[in-house]
Amino acid sequence: MTHNSRLLALLAICATAISAPLTHAEAPTTIAGPITCASPAQAINEEGFVTIGGIEQWVTIKGDSCANPVLLMVHGGPGNPMSPYADNLYGAWKKNFTLVQWDQRGAGKTYGKNRPSEDTPLTFAQISDDGTEVAEYLTHHLGKPKVILMGGSWSSILAIQMIKTSPDLFYAYLGSAQIVSYKVNQPETYAHLLTLARAAGDADSVKILEGLGAPPWTDPRSSGAMRRIDRKYEAMVTDPAPKAWWQPEAQYTTPEYEADYEAGEDYSYIQFVGLHGDGMYAGVDLPALGPTFEVPVFITQGAEDLLTSPDISRAYFDSITAPQKAFVLVPRVGHDPNQPLVDAQFKMLTETIAPLIK
Repeated sequence: MTHNSRLLALLAICATAISAPLTHAEAPTTIAGPITCASPAQAINEEGFVTIGGIEQWVTIKGDSCANPVLLMVHGGPGNPMSPYADNLYGAWKKNFTLVQWDQRGAGKTYGKNRPSEDTPLTFAQISDDGTEVAEYLTHHLGKPKVILMGGSWSSILAIQMIKTSPDLFYAYLGSAQIVSYKVNQPETYAHLLTLARAAGDADSVKILEGLGAPPWTDPRSSGAMRRIDRKYEAMVTDPAPKAWWQPEAQYTTPEYEADYEAGEDYSYIQFVGLHGDGMYAGVDLPALGPTFEVPVFITQGAEDLLTSPDISRAYFDSITAPQKAFVLVPRVGHDPNQPLVDAQFKMLTETIAPLIK
């Protein structure tokens, strides 16, 4: 389906955003279907459920000026929406960009609105198609020809698929913690952690890793066990994120939302790794999508990332062709976001990507 035909189909459903409006003057308003920006100087602060992929999905849109470029920030996990924390991490960016958060199918408020049964499958193609539809919705709703796409970890896979299938919707892709392939990333992480643990005399971690054996794994708990060790070793060589980052906004502190977040995280994780090592991650192989991109590609990669090795990410980056590309290795950064990574992302957005749009 072409961009224009997809847009015509989308116009029929854009008016279905249904979050109840808030009455406080500075509170977010309900997302509506028609173009919402009456003038370039207008600020925007909206939230609500939008019909995406046949279900209602949670979207927030915040920015100081409708004239600014739109940045669609696709969350990782899967199952870990950034909506509760986005203002803490990226609030200052609203001066330069219109920031969009989206709770993916199976996560956060979207999970709570469309609670699936445990045996309801969640597929990579389904979520990436949803992401493309979100981007298309934004072009209409905000009156923009394209958006900037930002992703990391799980969402780095989604974002690559999105710009591959619908390059006409995106000005550029900005990635971090770039996953490349299950068959490459997972064994490299395991081997590296085992080497580090042995060198440190860390008998407990060595015992756990040796007990797991080298991947691929058929036990869904194995990836979690390795991730806990990964976080321990990354913490030794990276700057911690400010604790204030992870204090959610008030609307995300209700018992109902916290239960939905936790249940969505569990559901999405099982779908990601699979009960027998046969989840969504097992099929990830970005090089198989081909090396040619029609969208500029920029990656800010943590130098201390043990889960998505910078060497593997760099090798993949070097193998692709794009209208413009850049790879920045960020010191003191691991797999998870911290201040040096956020600063590097903002620098790339303002100094390299925004000028492409102008």
